[in-house]
Amino acid sequence: MTPPERPTLHPAFEIVPATSPGPLVFASPHSGVIRPDDLCARPDLPETSLRSAEDIGVDALIACGPAHGVPLILGRITRAYVDLNRDPDELDPGLIDGLAGTDALSAKTAAGFGVIPRRSGDGLDLYERRLTMAEATARLANVHRPYHTALADLMKAARSRHGTAILIDWHSMPSRATGGGTRSRPGLDVVLGDRHGSSCTARLTRRLRALFEGLGWRVGLNQPYAGGWSTQSWGRPTEGFHAVQIELNRALYLDEDRLEPSADFDRCRRTIERVIASLTAGDLAWVDGA
Repeated sequence: MTPPERPTLHPAFEIVPATSPGPLVFASPHSGVIRPDDLCARPDLPETSLRSAEDIGVDALIACGPAHGVPLILGRITRAYVDLNRDPDELDPGLIDGLAGTDALSAKTAAGFGVIPRRSGDGLDLYERRLTMAEATARLANVHRPYHTALADLMKAARSRHGTAILIDWHSMPSRATGGGTRSRPGLDVVLGDRHGSSCTARLTRRLRALFEGLGWRVGLNQPYAGGWSTQSWGRPTEGFHAVQIELNRALYLDEDRLEPSADFDRCRRTIERVIASLTAGDLAWVDGA
């Protein structure tokens, strides 16, 4: 019996391999907590603000993936340093010296949430100064580029083995993003983003929706999250690459005030494992076709 591969550790990411990998690849780009020494965020920034954009605990929620034939790629660097789910060209002239013009900026970059964020997840300024272009280029070269090179390797290997590769990009969303999420004020539990039907077949989206709804969770589609750069990049069904972004309501498993796992964390993790087990069981009939 071939022993399982060991995890791949890189300063920017970790890969947890599956012993018998199938066509699926799981990614959690925003679960990293490491703060490089050159982050140099405002010293008066509250800890909760610095961490407010992180997908805290999502890596643990999907940790069962390799046992079901799904390798994991997990971001290790805090999202405040580099956002791995943004186009590397989404640089913010409001933060980085040497950039001119704002005509081509995306709405998110203009708001301070480019590939190198200017603001924390709760809207506070991250820095007391502007970054140099050299600093921005180094962050992309050391963190963003290696992560996406490794993700590309996983996706191409999956397609080579099975003729199809499926990226599921796991994220978390504040409960306020969907109008609630607590027991007293319910909102959506999950939002599936398939780029409005362009990043995967309709059968894949329907399969995911049915699995979550079958366990009693409320599921939305593409609003307010249709999928980020990874979903856009790998959502190429005609080439055998499919991608879906999954946003989990943080109220399901997290104390959103303290940013710590709640008493419901294990229950949420078990529910997600049931979804993963069902998704990976059987053949790929739910992927092909419309």
